[in-house]
Amino acid sequence: MENLQELIESADTLQTLEVARIEIFGKKGILAAEFAKMKSVPNEEKKEFAKNLNIEKAKLTGLFDAKKSLLQEAALSESMKKDGVDVTLFNSYNESGALHPVNETMNKIIDYFVSMNFSIEEERLVEDDFHNFEALNLPKYHPARDMQDTFYMNDDYVLRTHTSPVQIRTMMNKKVKPPIRMISPGSVFRRDFDVTHTPMFHQVEGLVVDDEGKVSFAHLKFILEDFLHYMFGNEIEIRFRPSYFPFTEPSAEVDISCVFCEGKGCRICSHTGWLEVLGSGMVDPNVFKAVGYENVSGYAFGFGVERFAMLIHRIPDLRSLFEADLRLLEQFR
Repeated sequence: MENLQELIESADTLQTLEVARIEIFGKKGILAAEFAKMKSVPNEEKKEFAKNLNIEKAKLTGLFDAKKSLLQEAALSESMKKDGVDVTLFNSYNESGALHPVNETMNKIIDYFVSMNFSIEEERLVEDDFHNFEALNLPKYHPARDMQDTFYMNDDYVLRTHTSPVQIRTMMNKKVKPPIRMISPGSVFRRDFDVTHTPMFHQVEGLVVDDEGKVSFAHLKFILEDFLHYMFGNEIEIRFRPSYFPFTEPSAEVDISCVFCEGKGCRICSHTGWLEVLGSGMVDPNVFKAVGYENVSGYAFGFGVERFAMLIHRIPDLRSLFEADLRLLEQFR
């Protein structure tokens, strides 16, 4: 029986212990064979033989149960090491999200114009040639089309190159009559891709239309100066430069003193001390003619939201706004 005790004690896993159990306690095991010998034991010796055999069985059973409990505890401990969670690695840092800088800038722009009683108008991304070009005084032969060349569906439909078609559709809507005071924020598409341009970007364009003589360049100058001070602070300087746009006359580019060098001159502003931020002007009569308006006057302006986001947050490369680089985006949490 000592060999049976060693067989149990030498088991180092539950699997080897189970093999020992079958060999000792099984129907065809060693104990079963010992009990079968009682048939050949003389009657006067059977009682003593059975008593000794049951004592040995009880010892082996107790030894087996103790060994099984020990191995089960060891297996459970090993399993907990593999599957358990190391609470010392717990990190309570809250990885909260944040608005993308372009969305944040767009919301700030919209908040300003809503506070100034401008409505928000939105329209389709795929436009026909009339609304995107013709109605904006850009006939097919006009060279300015090359500056806005973009992604064509066919000869008649194109991914809009600006949000100006929203202004055209608003003015052509029979339910809408002057006075009109609106902005049209949204995505636009061009075939540019460099440090300050991407094929898709966001634009906000504004339009104010009223009876002839009620809207002047002075109104346009006031609203844009107030808006730019709201966006960049009262310390910036603002200047208007004569320019050309097919859909406005007279037209003006609007510059602000460089926010990177405070107007002293740097690489960002080409050492001029000024940064161009938007275009503006009085609506060209041909545009009003295209939408069927008479005896009205108005002004319009437009700018890229990404450019504003770059200047506000001092981001040197516009393309980084679309690369989903967490090192950049986490700064705006």
